Amino acid sequence: MANIFSGGGRELDLSNGATEAFVEVLMLAVSDLASEAWGLRFAALLIAQDQNVMGRGAVGFHLEEIDWGAGESQRARSKDFVLRTTALAAGGHRWSELGYHPPRVHEYLHQFRVMVESFTPPADSGPYHHFPGPDGAAMASCTRHRVLSGLPKWEGCFLCNRPR
Repeated sequence: MANIFSGGGRELDLSNGATEAFVEVLMLAVSDLASEAWGLRFAALLIAQDQNVMGRGAVGFHLEEIDWGAGESQRARSKDFVLRTTALAAGGHRWSELGYHPPRVHEYLHQFRVMVESFTPPADSGPYHHFPGPDGAAMASCTRHRVLSGLPKWEGCFLCNRPR
């Protein structure tokens, strides 16, 4: 099974192991950057990519399914947030906390960055069924790992949910 992240005619098709590494490094970065409503909603989208909770081979998202914002400046800020999160992750931010070196994740982050850079968020608002609304934003942080979590939906963060 594969997990697909896509947008603007580009696709990042990842195996389960690759998805795990990709999402985990992004979660470490987003947990330290998200402080406003949209960033916390994006964090919740990333939390929903935890295969240990959602199922292996059952995650992924399309950039077109994200509510980037109502106005042009808001869409630009949202896109910039995703790019800053990706750049922080690519810099190895907090990777030592993973307990492993994520192989090939730089390549996946580069492909994702290119995908986001080339993507133009739509000006119209549509039904964003897969992007968390304001009430679904990641508001809880795992006190043990300092990572945003899906509380109260499920206990702990991705580090807590790892199979032992």
